Amino acid sequence: MEVHLSPDQEAFIRQAIDVGRLRREEDAVHEAMLFWEERERRRLEILAAVDEAEASLARGEGYTISSQAALKAFADDIKRRGLEKLRAEQKLR
Repeated sequence: MEVHLSPDQEAFIRQAIDVGRLRREEDAVHEAMLFWEERERRRLEILAAVDEAEASLARGEGYTISSQAALKAFADDIKRRGLEKLRAEQKLR
């Protein structure tokens, strides 16, 4: 496979090699691919979550929020669950 980079991209890679951030040009491509793969994985996870949310709404499992207090309680619950999930993930690392 042959990859053509812009002069700015080539200079960016050369600078990374010069300061020791990368050892060779191929390392830049490898690192870029890792970031792209991760971004695509996250994108697919988001799309799957949206699909599940739409299916949940279609089944009538949505929430009706009719006041500021209900909205705050809902947001607080989401925040609490998110923090619990983050803590659990950090313990696994």
